[in-house]
Amino acid sequence: MNQSPASPTSLGVRPSTQLASALLTQAFVWMFAGLLLTTIVAYLVQSEPRLLQLAYQYWFLLFVGQLALVVGITAAMKKISATVALLLFFVYAASVGLTVGLIVKAYTDTSVAAAFFSAAAIFGAAAIYGAVTKRTLAGIGPTLFIGVIGLIVASVVNIFLVNDGISFIISVVGVVIFTALTAYDVKRITSGDYAAAAGSLEKAAVFSALALYLDFINIFLFLLRIFGSRN
Repeated sequence: MNQSPASPTSLGVRPSTQLASALLTQAFVWMFAGLLLTTIVAYLVQSEPRLLQLAYQYWFLLFVGQLALVVGITAAMKKISATVALLLFFVYAASVGLTVGLIVKAYTDTSVAAAFFSAAAIFGAAAIYGAVTKRTLAGIGPTLFIGVIGLIVASVVNIFLVNDGISFIISVVGVVIFTALTAYDVKRITSGDYAAAAGSLEKAAVFSALALYLDFINIFLFLLRIFGSRN
């Protein structure tokens, strides 16, 4: 999330409208493909008791593994090919499907649907703002990065505390942070920062898709925790 000194934003330059639109479109294509894979795996988890039990038994390892996978993919951005990056993205999306399937099993279908469509509306509004705003949004990047680290630490601590009040605060703050991140990431995509960091448009599309995927999934899960009705 930290910007390179040689990023287009820091240099005050911007790619052509056609190039920015093409990159954003490809990023959304891969993002939606990842969400579809997550949905399919989540459905299989709910319908297959053995998968549900597996996700239940190893949920913490899944959480740690997913976190490590995201960090590893991002760190290896310059070294791996677009094909490998895409494969790792789909592996991550499938693993998230195990987690999501376990989580949504605890909520009513109506709550899950309401959280999904609410997340889609919030995500869409933030993405549109990020695409059309004239502001660079670069200044909020470090603050959002610190906010995400704080959310992770607070969430891990609350796993052991199991405090509903803290969980509610974390969820509200999480929705705010990832909504802002959606606008920030879309702005970075259209500004060419992801392309400059990745080194090619093909890899930039995959890493942009990963960023947008994370934004949407987190908004959905935090909304589900806030408004969801449990079975």
